[in-house]
Amino acid sequence: MTQISRFIGEVVPVVQRVTGDGGESAAPDGGGGFADYALVSLHCLRIYLDTSYRMTIDLLKEMPQIIGEIGLEAADLPVPSTLCKAFDRISMSVCRVLLRQSAQLHDLSEHAAIDATFYDRSPASRHYCQRISYRVQKLKVTKLVDTASQAVLDVHCSTNREGSDADLAEQIARRNAGDLRSLAADKGYDKQSLREGLRDLGIRPLIKHRIFAPYDHAHNARIDDNRYNQRSMTETVNSAVKRSLGFAVRARSWFREFREIALMCVVYNIKRFVKQ
Repeated sequence: MTQISRFIGEVVPVVQRVTGDGGESAAPDGGGGFADYALVSLHCLRIYLDTSYRMTIDLLKEMPQIIGEIGLEAADLPVPSTLCKAFDRISMSVCRVLLRQSAQLHDLSEHAAIDATFYDRSPASRHYCQRISYRVQKLKVTKLVDTASQAVLDVHCSTNREGSDADLAEQIARRNAGDLRSLAADKGYDKQSLREGLRDLGIRPLIKHRIFAPYDHAHNARIDDNRYNQRSMTETVNSAVKRSLGFAVRARSWFREFREIALMCVVYNIKRFVKQ
């Protein structure tokens, strides 16, 4: 069995659990539409292959075993425009649940690290950029990563760099409070309100204090160095995702880009699970 076969074999059950329509026919039946799990699975394959919509459909026509895992045949595959428009119907909440389900395939340690990185927006023509005021060239993406399994637990996307990273970290930690015992981050997240917020959630903050007074050395000395040094796992994951799935998003609108980033993390989690 090839790696892509094992990948799609893990994707389909996860997507079916989230969409809840696993009992439906994947292809249009009697004038109906494609099942949600089939469309989401096809988008995961598109991201896995790192190709355009048209090239994805062309490649899948030559992979009957792969699309058979979804319940489709070559004649059933949607045209590229149908697959593209279907992406608008995938809500960010579904992408977040998919991300969480894909992370749970791994043995999670309850110890996480957080950091931000940037993704490019795919180059567009100057005329297109002027027509829709397409000015932002990069997306800021903050990922919460399990330090033991290197699975992505949560993700936050933004088109601007405004706001405090520490406030954003607390927001992400609250969404995952029941599953975390500690959270490591670099000095960019040094904010007392974040530490207090994490302690209120029952999460131990592993964030070094900036040195302003002698007692800051004492605060840093009490931090578990082994756990704190695992914060570098976020950089490892960011690098792995970009090298394997691309450093740029293909979507044009910000809300589609956010969903694409989330699905990239889903694909990364399942791809890593299959390799292990």
